[in-house]
Amino acid sequence: MNWNDAIFQIINLDTFSNVWYWLAVAVTWSVACHWIMGVPFDMIYRAKRDAGNAATDLEALVAINVRRLTTITDIAGLWIMGFAAFVLSGLLMAGFYYGFEMAQGLFCLGLPLTLTGLISLRQSRVFAVKQPTGAALTTKLLRMRLLFQVIAMMSIFATAMYGTYRNLSLPLGF
Repeated sequence: MNWNDAIFQIINLDTFSNVWYWLAVAVTWSVACHWIMGVPFDMIYRAKRDAGNAATDLEALVAINVRRLTTITDIAGLWIMGFAAFVLSGLLMAGFYYGFEMAQGLFCLGLPLTLTGLISLRQSRVFAVKQPTGAALTTKLLRMRLLFQVIAMMSIFATAMYGTYRNLSLPLGF
């Protein structure tokens, strides 16, 4: 066995039967559900539990991230949306029309992540107008986290079902 065969056995591009893809999916969704609008979950939980300095820090960090997100979308929102649509449609075509499995896997990961990004952008617009504080802010952030977790569970389930179907429908795994 030469080095090229060994490397391509470790780094396999068969997405749905590859442990590295599923590790990447797990880590991606874990990070996406931990950081809500740029705020770590432990900070939200600490602010909910102790209403002192933790709540003040949370309000300051949310205000910073809301201004950051609204500024980015005001300046380059259409360009970002166009680029995301281009990448997702390219992955959709390469994956499901031409049968490239890596593109299918990236599309199954990218589409729900785009949805969570849009939810974050929409919520940042709401926070910019209403500017919630205290318990109302932590409640909204915890609901966003729950929504992200539901999206993650549905996405992982749908991807696993599609990957299982794809692996079982291929003759001899090819």
